[in-house]
Amino acid sequence: MAAVTLKSVKKNYGTTTVVHGVDLHIEAGEFVVILGPSGCGKSTLLRMIAGLEAITDGEISIGDKIVNELEPRERGCAMVFQNYALYPHMTVSENIGYALKVAGLAKADRMARISAVANMLGLADFLDRKPMQLSGGQRQRVAMGRAMIREPDVFLYDEPLSNLDARLRVAMRIEIRKLHQRLGTTSLFVTHDQVEAMTLADRIVVMNKGQIEQVGSPDDVYHRPASTYVAGFVGSPGLNLLSVIIDRASQQIRFKDGQAIALDSTHWPHLPEGPVTLGFRAEQAAIVSEGGLTISPHFSEALGPSRLLHGTVGAEQAVISIGGTQHYADDAPLQAEIPSNAMHFFDPVNGRRILPLP
Repeated sequence: MAAVTLKSVKKNYGTTTVVHGVDLHIEAGEFVVILGPSGCGKSTLLRMIAGLEAITDGEISIGDKIVNELEPRERGCAMVFQNYALYPHMTVSENIGYALKVAGLAKADRMARISAVANMLGLADFLDRKPMQLSGGQRQRVAMGRAMIREPDVFLYDEPLSNLDARLRVAMRIEIRKLHQRLGTTSLFVTHDQVEAMTLADRIVVMNKGQIEQVGSPDDVYHRPASTYVAGFVGSPGLNLLSVIIDRASQQIRFKDGQAIALDSTHWPHLPEGPVTLGFRAEQAAIVSEGGLTISPHFSEALGPSRLLHGTVGAEQAVISIGGTQHYADDAPLQAEIPSNAMHFFDPVNGRRILPLP
């Protein structure tokens, strides 16, 4: 395993910049997930690390080597692709061991390595089959085996689960995490799926328009989002974001529709006077009989153990999570209490987080 370091890495296509000076350090043995929507530059970043895309500017190091000018095969990386990229005319055994065959490894040694990898991935009974005779999950495990057998310094996963159905994605997430625990190889995993990011990562890198918005543990990214972008992107649903006015004279948080709730100035001593963006999680607001923030519900979603009530505060959207056995009329206003320690405040201009009292 090896550490990976990016210093001011940029990528341009003609006059269009798709990655804007990214700085990132990944420790040896760490599992890092790069999370973001389509077009944010996450796959481009991964391909530059692999050497499949040339960088426009900056520096990429793997271990103690700067790899900017090295060919992909010289970087010590193994990549698992979204579309499996298996050879259809080869058996599972031949697909897994192809890199060793090209490298000239003796057949007996090659077969021993193939057998060990196949046993680890639960493929021992499928070694003589062709890819078309396998399920999607089995094909993805073959692709992972082909990467593993090279014993790389770094695993690179480019949305490897996006072609699988929901149940299989859950199973493969578990397999990938178990695999990392066994091997301890440095891993970078690209996805647009926040559930994959939250369940797999030691750290998450949230990207937006070719830039890093936040780097942190799943807990940090979920509970302490660095910007309104991260707050809205991470979580299902994302953070409620409402425009408010901080009135320190009256110790109140005022909403656009004229409502006001109390401001805990001891928790927020440095919160600026005037307009800010208030955020809170759907599951952290409690339904009360009076004294809370009035939300006008429009519809609800039943999720089994809970329900999501979708409504508005003034003209802005808000979502509240309640127990699955609780019932509220979709057209009856409700009162929601937001604890002070569940509140997040953001600059309304640049969207960056306003930090609370430590």
